[in-house]
Amino acid sequence: MLKTFDLFSLEHSAAGSWLAGFEYPWEALIRIKSHILELCKTLDKSEYNEIGENVFVHKTAVVAPTAYIGAPCIIGANTEVRHCAFIRESALIGKNCVVGNSVEIKNAILFDNVQVPHFNYVGDSILGFKSHMGAGSITSNVKSDQSLVTVKNGDEKFETELMKFGAILGDNVEVGCNSVLNPGTVIGKNTNIYPLSCVRGVVPAYSIYKTGGVIVDKI
Repeated sequence: MLKTFDLFSLEHSAAGSWLAGFEYPWEALIRIKSHILELCKTLDKSEYNEIGENVFVHKTAVVAPTAYIGAPCIIGANTEVRHCAFIRESALIGKNCVVGNSVEIKNAILFDNVQVPHFNYVGDSILGFKSHMGAGSITSNVKSDQSLVTVKNGDEKFETELMKFGAILGDNVEVGCNSVLNPGTVIGKNTNIYPLSCVRGVVPAYSIYKTGGVIVDKI
């Protein structure tokens, strides 16, 4: 369930064919910036406005005048970027997404129909199709001791060699309000995270992460 094809419907992102080349999605994190720069060269300029160097916004997208968008960045069709959103750099945001007030995004891929609508931080992360982060939920992307991030799945460990790695959310993941996804969190598709959760490691697909870290199958 940790592999790229297990987590995502790749047709729902402009980066889909590129991500298909990585066995595990976190392998793509350090290459997001360079891939966005390559994608910028291929965009249909009749469909996108270049509002800054390597900053492209689809003509059907709505961006609040108070939002900040750093380069490189691509914002897809019918996406809404709301008041005081802070898209720092290296963000590929798909179609029909919501990036809300006071949300910060950095070095991340948001698949189509992703919603991060209120006070979220999304850094060094990939959010799958139709995933949603409740108000105040964040991806914590650096360990407190600055050591390299390890993905832990029970007794199994994956050494990522990354100092910065937030979270990977599969398709249709729902993260409850004010939850913290610790560095190296991977959440399988169609899973729900209770509000106020502190999540670490791998949460299986089709499950519910409850208070106290109890995980049950979704029935």
